[in-house]
Amino acid sequence: MTQVPEQYAIFPVINATLNGASAVLLYVGRGFIKRGKKATHRNFMIAAFISSILFLTSYLYYHISLRLHGGSGSVHFQGQGWARPVYFTILISHTILAVVIVPLVIITLSRGLSSKYDKHRAIARWTYPLWLYVSVTGVVIYFMLYHLFAG
Repeated sequence: MTQVPEQYAIFPVINATLNGASAVLLYVGRGFIKRGKKATHRNFMIAAFISSILFLTSYLYYHISLRLHGGSGSVHFQGQGWARPVYFTILISHTILAVVIVPLVIITLSRGLSSKYDKHRAIARWTYPLWLYVSVTGVVIYFMLYHLFAG
């Protein structure tokens, strides 16, 4: 496995924690809207958004810092056999949907905060499962890369 400089070694844990927090906040927040608790739903979704922004900031800082210190900017997956296609399928779908989800989240959040509830609901039907998938698979990728199949 690529050696990560000690001062950056905590970042994968931070990133997985922020992704996990986003997933929990999304799931719980959706439960509140199902029970008609709009204000609590709004607060949880804003918290999920903040957690996701903190994740993205931390993720970019980590990978840029690795590149600046002469590394590749990434850690290579060490798994073999069946684990490789499973890992790369999750990674590729996660990466593509992570790009797609950014504008969806911004649009969904802005429609909700501006009380355009019909438009908010229409796009949230797509945003919620994609955002949840990206958050959960971020944690799965972390565990596969740094724990289950670490070199």
